[in-house]
Amino acid sequence: MIKSMTGFGKAVCELPGKKVTIEIRSLNSRHLDISLKVPGIYRSEETGFRADISQVLCRGKIDLIITVDHTGTEHIPVINRDAVQHYFQELSKTAAGLRITGDNNLELMKLTMRMPDILISGRQDPDEQEWGEVNKAFRNALVQVDKYRTDEGIAMKSDLEKRIAAIEASLSEIEQFEAGRIETVRSRLQQNLNEFFSKNNVDRNRFEQEIIYYLEKLDITEEKVRLANHIDYFRSSLMAKEPAGKKLGFISQEIGREINTIGSKANDFNIQKLVVQMKDDLEKIKEQSLNIL
Repeated sequence: MIKSMTGFGKAVCELPGKKVTIEIRSLNSRHLDISLKVPGIYRSEETGFRADISQVLCRGKIDLIITVDHTGTEHIPVINRDAVQHYFQELSKTAAGLRITGDNNLELMKLTMRMPDILISGRQDPDEQEWGEVNKAFRNALVQVDKYRTDEGIAMKSDLEKRIAAIEASLSEIEQFEAGRIETVRSRLQQNLNEFFSKNNVDRNRFEQEIIYYLEKLDITEEKVRLANHIDYFRSSLMAKEPAGKKLGFISQEIGREINTIGSKANDFNIQKLVVQMKDDLEKIKEQSLNIL
């Protein structure tokens, strides 16, 4: 099944005194790259988050962002008055010992409020029930990302089928110009001979042999057969159940080689036009393949 590596999922978990928002974003990448932005109270579960993400999403640049908005008053930080008094007294004694005079209580107070442990956050670690709700929301967001990837993959598959069909159609059109191409080459060689040599000095048998040799060098039958086989392989890979992004990329490279060889051997304007069209369709296939799982 074709899946995109681009996806997004979001779930909100309402808890007593807090609201937990979970977002998962996915972009294309050659490997699995997971980045977590998780509050400290859930950091002990990072290993589980990574394991679940890697099992479902397999590849891509994945960002997991969890934010907590407190809706109650129990989590509002309070001032540790004992610590404030202790730091202020110590700073005052130090100032007096250094014979620093003047009314500098305001400055001492500003310095005191910057000291460690002045604010008490009142943070509580999540209990089993809270973690169960958060984990449920996380899995919901993960399912959304996977569905997003699947839906986008369906659209990408449809586009790839159209592009590969266009390349196949251009390939089939080449045949109608091949006979004319041979006659054009023969006429051009004959014209050149007539311009530079007398007709009586030309060995007709040798001339025919040279034409055959020249046309064999320009023959594109093998390239057409290989290109047709690559197109069939591309289609079968689109239908495969396992991830096919890398395989499609490799097949696209082989398709490109055959198209380039046909173009270099074509020696015909009409065939060159078809080659350019095939290259254009192939470039769009390559762009899509970079974002396929």
